[in-house]
Amino acid sequence: MSQLKTIQDEHLTIWLPRLAGNKGPRFLQIADALQAAVADGSVKPGERLPTQRQLAAQLGVDLTTITRAYDEARRRHLLEGRGARGTYVAAPKVELTAILDLSMNTPPPPEGVDFDDMLKQGLSQVLMRADNELLMTYHLGGGSDSDRKAGAHWLAPMFGYLDFRQLVVCPGAQAAIAALILALTEPGDVILAEPTSYPGLRAAASQFGRHVIAVQADQHGMLPGMLEEACRQHRPGLIYLNPTLQNPTAATMPERRRKELAGVAQRCNARIVEDDPYWLLADAPPPPIATFAPEHVVYISTLSKCLTPGLRVAFVLMRDPIERERFLVALRSFALMVAPLTAALATQWILDGSADGLMEGVRNEARLRHRMARDILAGRYSGSGDGLHVWLELPAYWNSSQLARAAASSGIAVTPAEAFATGSASVNAIRISLGCIKDRGRLQAGLQRLSHLLAQRPESFSAAVV
Repeated sequence: MSQLKTIQDEHLTIWLPRLAGNKGPRFLQIADALQAAVADGSVKPGERLPTQRQLAAQLGVDLTTITRAYDEARRRHLLEGRGARGTYVAAPKVELTAILDLSMNTPPPPEGVDFDDMLKQGLSQVLMRADNELLMTYHLGGGSDSDRKAGAHWLAPMFGYLDFRQLVVCPGAQAAIAALILALTEPGDVILAEPTSYPGLRAAASQFGRHVIAVQADQHGMLPGMLEEACRQHRPGLIYLNPTLQNPTAATMPERRRKELAGVAQRCNARIVEDDPYWLLADAPPPPIATFAPEHVVYISTLSKCLTPGLRVAFVLMRDPIERERFLVALRSFALMVAPLTAALATQWILDGSADGLMEGVRNEARLRHRMARDILAGRYSGSGDGLHVWLELPAYWNSSQLARAAASSGIAVTPAEAFATGSASVNAIRISLGCIKDRGRLQAGLQRLSHLLAQRPESFSAAVV
């Protein structure tokens, strides 16, 4: 650079501008010269700069000028101080646009619940009462007796009294679904599901060489007559149902339909996997399908979807001891155990009432967010007012993948219906998740932006983008 000359020192490289009296304040000349050197690569991020006294002596200016120059360089994000180690050229600052994530189904942070304190208190109690060596070693058998008793307590609102020995503790519902597929089906077997269903089922079935086939459904869920016909035609290894606040449609299957589907499973000697993560979030949900056909239904309840994603603990209710052992063998082949510390924390929270308090907070927060969505998406919102998500059917001039791309261009992430399609047909809709954005104000902004986008036609949006 013509503007800079290099002075080599044993420990540092000093870049000095040639100061001129007619080019503005000297501190700005120094900052400008450093900025130019960073821009053209003459100085590199992480390179140490001279001390202020050294630079003042080299340039023949007073210390105040150098202090002002360095302050200005910091304001421009050119420098960073590292305490006694000196001043260094900063790494370039990357400007990131925060995506408003309406695509991930996670419980919203509840107002009035001090989660940090709850976590500290829970872990403190665990460490006080548990053998620390046991928390850091391998565990077999699908959970300790204490963990399974906590699971029985957690499932009491659904089932009343349960024999805890019929429960298996798993590292999340996805692991449970995968292990059930391995344990209860063979390669090439058929798994029956609703036309729009949880994508994790399809992913696991595909990996294991099983085939997911859609069974026709109406607004109340899978049609019993169509299920019976499909059972006789395909002899399925499993039937997968998510009957409460279904993912993605948010529909809750009424009790009569649950009884009818349980009856089909009994007549056809078929096994239902009832994946029920949202039962405790729902407003007066019907009894689980497992209560109507206990010998034909495996029931899954996970804490990740109703308390916090980091609590990777799911309880699986399996009545048949032989199937339970097969399930455990399958589970151990890829997920040996729940992390003992995580399981112990879940047990502590369930037994001391903290989980119930957190659940109530999540439930209340979710309902507030549904009210917000209903107000902003007026005329389009068709949710039930509880749960974590809304299934939004789109106007004819948008298709779901097209809208998802347009939303992404506007800084909003949503999930198109195609992601949930079990069969070839798919409704024209998107799933909007209400829990992932922590701040309600940002959620409101995202919903308003989405509502504005829905009111436009694709061609007008494209023109606006261009």
